[in-house]
Amino acid sequence: MTPPDSSSTPLAGTPSTKEIKDEHQFTAAVEDRLLLSGPNPRSRDFRLLMGVVNDFLKGFRTLHFVGPCVTVFGSARYKEDHPYYQLARKMGEAIARMGFTVLTGGGPGIMEAANRGAKDVGGRSVGCNILLAVEQKPNPYLDRWVTIHYFFVRKTLLIKYSYGFVIMPGGFGTMDEMFEALTLIQTHKIRNFPIVIMGVDYWKDLFDFLQKMIVRGTISPEDLAHIKFTDSVEEAVAHLEEKAVRQFRLRRARIPVQSTLLGEDGLKH
Repeated sequence: MTPPDSSSTPLAGTPSTKEIKDEHQFTAAVEDRLLLSGPNPRSRDFRLLMGVVNDFLKGFRTLHFVGPCVTVFGSARYKEDHPYYQLARKMGEAIARMGFTVLTGGGPGIMEAANRGAKDVGGRSVGCNILLAVEQKPNPYLDRWVTIHYFFVRKTLLIKYSYGFVIMPGGFGTMDEMFEALTLIQTHKIRNFPIVIMGVDYWKDLFDFLQKMIVRGTISPEDLAHIKFTDSVEEAVAHLEEKAVRQFRLRRARIPVQSTLLGEDGLKH
């Protein structure tokens, strides 16, 4: 029996143009499903591959000259009056005062708070936004941002340019990003960069579960050596200083040389 041609077969659950009014959002939703839907015609898979390459190229050109970053992950759902928003804003200030660029997913909530904190003290603030079926707009506290189609490209960019990670309370996406970083550190795909997990009460069950994983032998005690659970901005900064700045002898002001011939442009401060 000949399988149906996927080029003419609608994807189950794909949002319709009536549900998504922005053409670019609709295209992104459909192409994500196509990329993950199994074998496609060769021409379609090649086109999708070029879309992934384009995402990476946009990300590289946007983020290469923003300076060394610390990435802040967290929920998009917290509002300005929430204590976690306020804590993320203070952490953004502290990261900027250390001389790092604050990098986030570019959206609202915790991401906005961290970017806002950086701008409060005249620091550098950048975002790696994601194009979703329900639009996520870049927050207004960004010096520069790039909008990416594919989640896995976005995660790679958020990790690639970071010398440390701050994990604020969040949902599935935050946990995905956190465990991506932990796995890359554990498997030595990236260096032993520090991870600060803030919101001790929120993450208490996770902390207990990580201890259980050590007891059961599924991870090793050293896998958690670079994690700091704290609600103290001062303790978080000290951890980043010890495990990133001192360990790797970082020169935080160092930014790659730009080429005007290639249209490359860094931040102005």
